[in-house]
Amino acid sequence: QVQLVESGGGLVQAGGSLRLSCAASGSTGSINAMGWYRQASGKQRELVASITGRGSTNYADSVKGRFTISSDNAKNTVYLQMNSLKPEDTAVYYCNARRIVISTTYTYWGQGTQVTVSS
Repeated sequence: QVQLVESGGGLVQAGGSLRLSCAASGSTGSINAMGWYRQASGKQRELVASITGRGSTNYADSVKGRFTISSDNAKNTVYLQMNSLKPEDTAVYYCNARRIVISTTYTYWGQGTQVTVSS
């Protein structure tokens, strides 16, 4: 099992910045990727950014150039630095971890943290 605890959400004005953190605990040794998803009111959850254990990153087109995902493997923590925030970035942000054990993939979610960007 893997437990994920997010922090860092809040209210910010358009153009501002926030940094989200997600600390993983439990069976973290077999995690091969972590990421951030978001879900705005009335919309489906969507991928924001992901990072593999080797450091490969992937971003949604809507956040490229503004958001940066990084990880500290020693702390089992992944970060999402969000700059130049827009009102459309308002959503609940969820941390995600993917763990593969003997060809079976397990997916874990954090509880979510609210990000609100005012215009």
